[in-house]
Amino acid sequence: MSGPYVIRGSVSLPEAELMWRFSRSSGPGGQHVNTTDSQVELRFDLAKTESLPPVWKERALAKLADRLVDGVVAVRASEHRSQWRNRETAAVRLASLLAEASAPPPRPRRATRIPRGINERRLREKKQRGDTKRGRSGRDWG
Repeated sequence: MSGPYVIRGSVSLPEAELMWRFSRSSGPGGQHVNTTDSQVELRFDLAKTESLPPVWKERALAKLADRLVDGVVAVRASEHRSQWRNRETAAVRLASLLAEASAPPPRPRRATRIPRGINERRLREKKQRGDTKRGRSGRDWG
């Protein structure tokens, strides 16, 4: 594995709090695929962790509430044929999931008014377009 997985800034996933489980991947493959446990399930106890700042932890618990099972978030990876690459993929996926879930909420949008000139120009162009289309009718070709 390629070391600590940074969530954001100096906060990273502690290796001691990661729980790994391996099983056989589904899908097509050769003779070797039936004997190797290449699918990876990575579990992280979000409710009990002390590695995240409390504010981040609250945000992540709120945003991931529908994914959590007893406070534990799980990520699966089985797209690669080797267990090592699936471990890498699962860890990176978990780190990005936690980074996204613990991010601060976006700034609220400030309501602005559309300038009168822009609205008038839009209506004038709509009127011109309608006149153009009305002029295409075959009434006067007679």
